Amino acid sequence: MKITIFGASGATGRLVVRQALDAGHAVTAVTRCPAEFPLAGEQLTVIGGDVSDGAALAPAIEGADAVLSSLGVPFTRGPITVYSRGAAKILEAMTRHGVKRLAVVSSTAVEPHPHREGGFLLNRVMQPMIVRTIGRTTYADMRAMEQIVRESDAEWTIIRSSGLFDADHVSRYTVSDGPLDGVFTSRADLAHCLLTQATGKRFVGRTVEITTSENAPTLLQVIRREAFGRD
Repeated sequence: MKITIFGASGATGRLVVRQALDAGHAVTAVTRCPAEFPLAGEQLTVIGGDVSDGAALAPAIEGADAVLSSLGVPFTRGPITVYSRGAAKILEAMTRHGVKRLAVVSSTAVEPHPHREGGFLLNRVMQPMIVRTIGRTTYADMRAMEQIVRESDAEWTIIRSSGLFDADHVSRYTVSDGPLDGVFTSRADLAHCLLTQATGKRFVGRTVEITTSENAPTLLQVIRREAFGRD
């Protein structure tokens, strides 16, 4: 299968590329800095391009069987359009070349809900604070992206991830089109779930959540790691 991956240089994107190559797929990785892309292989084509430039996307999407997007940018209080503008340009190129299958990464914070595993600190303090302050423009643009994707003619899937952490292998994880209680998702699991959409039709036309079901860190462990640099 020929798979085009946007956001390929990101932490999740690199894992999607690696997993896709390991599975024997032909991969086109789209990145703004192709010379710095860390992966290589006979089945890998690296293309330089910005998702805001529709003309630059055509060579990457032409002939693809599926398009996967793990686009992401750091939090900022300024306006963000990467997600929505990227989705619009990707869909335009897909329509032009007759490519139907699309899966994109979003966040559970787009529609915040209580997580049973999060407790008071996450549900009443941290999540509302992040959503309303440093993450406000990010999640607003993700909501716009989701609307653009849903209104398209593509065979789309939107994957909403909970808080991300690094893991060295794919583990058991849970995917559901209803709210999940889990607080965290490993990037390896998210990458695997995203790649699975390229070959599967189960979640076409659906918005799903994903959380890691085993060996996920606790909220306290993440706070200690981020704030103090220790587990």
